[in-house]
Amino acid sequence: MTAPRMVFKKTTLTYPKGFPQMLKMSEGEFVEELRFLAAAKMYELGRLTAGKAAQLAEMKRLDFIYRLGTIGVPAINLRDEEVEAEVQAAKEMVQ
Repeated sequence: MTAPRMVFKKTTLTYPKGFPQMLKMSEGEFVEELRFLAAAKMYELGRLTAGKAAQLAEMKRLDFIYRLGTIGVPAINLRDEEVEAEVQAAKEMVQ
C-alpha cells in the first residue's frame, strides 16, 4: 500500500529589496530561514506537531528538532499539566 501523495500550496511573501543581503544571506537561504522560523514558531505555540512543522519547513523531522535548539525552542513541547502527568507516570513506573 502506498502512502497518499501530499499536495502542496504556494504563497507569496513580500519583503523589502535587499533584506537577504542585509542579513548576509542569499535569496534561497533567506526563504529557507523564513520557512524554518515560521514552522518553529507554530511548533512552539503548540499549533503544529514536530512532524507537521518539519514538513512546513521542508526538513526531515530529526533535523528540524535538532535545529530548534539553535534558536532556543525546546524540542519537547509540553504544557505544565502534561509535564506533571509525565512525572507522575514515571514515578508510578518506579514504584
